[in-house]
Amino acid sequence: METTMRKPRDFDAELKALDDKARELKARKVQQLGELVIATGADALTAEELAGALIVLAETKDAGKREAWAKRGAAFFQGRTRRTAPAPDRDTGGAPAQPGGAQPASGGAGAA
Repeated sequence: METTMRKPRDFDAELKALDDKARELKARKVQQLGELVIATGADALTAEELAGALIVLAETKDAGKREAWAKRGAAFFQGRTRRTAPAPDRDTGGAPAQPGGAQPASGGAGAA
């Protein structure tokens, strides 16, 4: 009986492929986050304002606030899929509603 030898695995090639895939996923995530900032109108904020708001959000441990934000985010995505044309409406009618909704959350988080 003759035994066959297995071809050795090319670990370097496998690691490079995994690294390439991780880099691709990170680039896609960055692109999607940028698209989200634009879609929500948050690109109108300065980089400092946006960073400050995101820091407060990330530091918030209040489950009630996080749940309310998640519901609002879900409604945002559901509204975007149903209506494709309300971007102008969002800018005029949605802008006052967003700061009103965001102020209690961020004001409460700042006080906490």
